[in-house]
Amino acid sequence: MLKIGLVSVSDRASTGVYQDQGIPALQDWLASAICSPFTTQTRLIPDEQNEIEATLRQLVDEEGCQLVLTTGGTGPAPRDVTPDATLAVADREMPGFGEQMRQISLRFVPTAILSRQLGVIRNSTLILNLPGQPKAIKETLEGLKNEAGEAVVPGIFAAVPYCIDLLGGPYIETDPKVVKAFRPKSAQKPASA
Repeated sequence: MLKIGLVSVSDRASTGVYQDQGIPALQDWLASAICSPFTTQTRLIPDEQNEIEATLRQLVDEEGCQLVLTTGGTGPAPRDVTPDATLAVADREMPGFGEQMRQISLRFVPTAILSRQLGVIRNSTLILNLPGQPKAIKETLEGLKNEAGEAVVPGIFAAVPYCIDLLGGPYIETDPKVVKAFRPKSAQKPASA
């Protein structure tokens, strides 16, 4: 079964100044998009690089998550250290994920160019740094669609199931009305009866 780690990085939400919106937005989107069984491990932590690094290591190395999604802390401000912490625990970078997230967000806000969102691999786990706002989380995961519901700009989650396959993780099926996973024909399983 797929295990997903969800990490919301926020000084104020982690101390109760306001309610975290990142983890609920991720949970709602994943529930609508993934048809395969999955579980989540959630963490709400402050913008502290050592704590982010320790949390990512724990979710990957101890909890066995095959996918970890973070939200928040990806800007250029001094306290935005999520990408730095992610790179510190990474074995390899996956630059296409950050490039695609910025391409999507630039359609809405010019400040998306300031985002440092990225994707990496630690061991056999994919870690993705997502934006902090629920609307932007959905847009980057799902992509942009035209009025007919067809993807105009693919979201990053379309690539996640095949990436997890290549890393030796479980086969993930998605609801194509939300996001259509792309895999080469040789990697597709026959549709369930």
